[in-house]
Amino acid sequence: MSSQRDDNQGVVFGILGAVVVLAVALAVGFGLGKKGDKVMPVTLPMKAAVSDAADGARVIVEGGVVKFYFASGNSDLAAGASEAVVDAISAVMAGKSLIVSGFHDSTGDAAKNAELAKQRAFGVRDLLQGLGVAADKVELMKPEETLADGDNAQARSVEVSIK
Repeated sequence: MSSQRDDNQGVVFGILGAVVVLAVALAVGFGLGKKGDKVMPVTLPMKAAVSDAADGARVIVEGGVVKFYFASGNSDLAAGASEAVVDAISAVMAGKSLIVSGFHDSTGDAAKNAELAKQRAFGVRDLLQGLGVAADKVELMKPEETLADGDNAQARSVEVSIK
């Protein structure tokens, strides 16, 4: 008698679990699928974006690449980071994968800068995974040259590109 009750409980928990997974999947799919309602940051030319926020955290989408910029010595993501990666997440849902690369500026200790660039890239990876992107769809790629071009505010960045 108790084994039949255990079997029934297993079936009930299985159905309940399936309903929860389905509800979450629908909510995420519905949220990502509503292209007309999503808020995307305005894509500005690089110079305009930098002059607007010379040393602060910000994020822009430029040429299909999401570019996260960071304040000096900081790895905090800018407001609007989640909204900026919506198209990248949609690309993953369509079978693509993402490449995350971190860069740093030329000021201060080179080893500390390299570690900070790595931590910033990890933060962006964690954001993507927190938004539902599977770990195997996000590749952390150390660029050949981690010291980025441009002024220091432009150099402190992480780029997400679609592969």
